[in-house]
Amino acid sequence: MPQDRFGLTLTTTPAAADAYVRGCDLMFCVQPGAREAFAAAIAEDPGFALAHIGAAQIAATAGDGAAVRAAVGAAQAGRMDAREASHVGFFALLLSGQIAAAEHAAAAHMAAWPRDGVVMNHYATNSGVMNNCGRVRAKQERAAVMEAYAPAFGDDWWYLCHLAMAISETDRPDQARALAERSLALNPMNCQAAHGRAHIAYESDEAGGWRSGLRAWLATCPRAAGLHGHLSWHAALGELHAGNPEAAERLFADAVSPEVNLGPTRIRLIDSVQYLWRMELAGNPRDPARWRTLDALANRLVPQPAGPFVDVHLLLAGAVSGNAASFEARLAQIVAMVREDRYIGGDFAPEAALGLAAFARGEHEVAIAHLAPLIGQTDRMGGGSRAQHDIIEFTLLRACIEAGRHDALHLALSAHRAGPGPIPVAGLP
Repeated sequence: MPQDRFGLTLTTTPAAADAYVRGCDLMFCVQPGAREAFAAAIAEDPGFALAHIGAAQIAATAGDGAAVRAAVGAAQAGRMDAREASHVGFFALLLSGQIAAAEHAAAAHMAAWPRDGVVMNHYATNSGVMNNCGRVRAKQERAAVMEAYAPAFGDDWWYLCHLAMAISETDRPDQARALAERSLALNPMNCQAAHGRAHIAYESDEAGGWRSGLRAWLATCPRAAGLHGHLSWHAALGELHAGNPEAAERLFADAVSPEVNLGPTRIRLIDSVQYLWRMELAGNPRDPARWRTLDALANRLVPQPAGPFVDVHLLLAGAVSGNAASFEARLAQIVAMVREDRYIGGDFAPEAALGLAAFARGEHEVAIAHLAPLIGQTDRMGGGSRAQHDIIEFTLLRACIEAGRHDALHLALSAHRAGPGPIPVAGLP
């Protein structure tokens, strides 16, 4: 029988298997064409369950819930052996938002089939369920899992880049850098390897965020690649850290803002919020029109709570835009879910949002009261990287400066990790 790229049996025809493997490779390196490859596999064999799951993953990145549900239903009605049934079962949980159950299912599945890379791609990677679980020390946990499974995947360009990303946030930049560069050498068009390389540079304050290397790599990357906009955000961040806000603004306008970014819906929103807020923290003036546009887009595209990582950013957009109704409605939904123990990360998102909103209103002491206890707990944000989590710390630092709280500022700076530096927060000594 045909096999996938990891040597696992596929219950389908050879032609459908070839299209499926091509789709997985394109999905893994976040390049265009995965949707069409999975569609070709389904056209060749409509009962090929895993091809439908591939299509469901692509639909999820586009925010098309109806297409996700249809694809998962088609997969569940397809032909499957035991491994494929477990694989489909994991994605049915994941794509219906049952993160805790999906994490348990992934752990059991990988223990039984340690070479199932498609499941691992959503288990312990940066975008996987472990990184979205909302637990303190989630990053250390997932790095341990990635290292435990490394012998199963060997010198695989897909696995190496995710292993690099995982260990880059556990203070091993040199080891992570070597892994990411090996992944890029094996597949120069692997967006995830470039992504990992950008994170490693950020963590180690390397050349202002690997600015020149990332800009050169982006010049070779199609704009339709799913991470082109996000990697452009990384490049803009590098310019901001280097004290070049004009260069950062050009990158934002060219590839990051929601109007031009072709990446997944939620990443487009998060990156725009991150950029606009960090520009303000660095001392640049607020653009109210941009914030109002962003808040309107967020309410249209993500009208319901979507997990703490997304929600913190969308709540910030509502607060800064002045849309009190938007902010209060979303916050009330989240608080109700926290009380019912139905929200990942507990009260982290509401507390973070209240602190960020207080700062936006100029209530700096209130901001400090909400944000200071969250330092060291940002894994509870349930997703993202330390590069994104830093908005909590940077806002706290700026609030301490504005409030004249030198004691609190000294305490916060004493807990600051090495890199990135200099910190782009206006008023720091």
